Amino acid sequence: MKFNGRARRFKQNDDINTDYIISGRYKFKIQDPNELAKHVMEDLDPNFYNRVQKGDFIVAGRNFGCGSSREQAPMAIKYAGISAVIAKSFARIFYRNCYNLGLLAIEADTDNIQDGDELEVDLDAGAIKDKDKKIKIAPLPKTMQILLEDGGLVEHFKKYGGFKI
Repeated sequence: MKFNGRARRFKQNDDINTDYIISGRYKFKIQDPNELAKHVMEDLDPNFYNRVQKGDFIVAGRNFGCGSSREQAPMAIKYAGISAVIAKSFARIFYRNCYNLGLLAIEADTDNIQDGDELEVDLDAGAIKDKDKKIKIAPLPKTMQILLEDGGLVEHFKKYGGFKI
């Protein structure tokens, strides 16, 4: 499984909480995930939704997705067309919610990835290519890749009436 897109970084690098990802003023008012996506990351970058392109990556430091455990945060990212979030570490519940909803979350050394860098993520090879350098990542097990292809754990269960891998 390969993905290509641009890195999107924010001035705040560590501890990007779920209220930065999708503000509480929208979490309960907007039920349509496509509408919710229009407000993703707007407290850190008011123009983020307008500048992001389908397939881009959010790149961050440590503890991405800390805060509340609501699924609106990874949902808003996914519906904004982001291929994956690449961070040094994730809050555990956010990481789990990503895979429940079918959003790829990758732990990697992000120190040298700059905003706007063209990235290629190769899950089978276990690497991110950034310019002329490769950043090693743990290869994603085939089971997890199937869940992502199905749209996440929730959609996988709907599709098969249970866990079928």
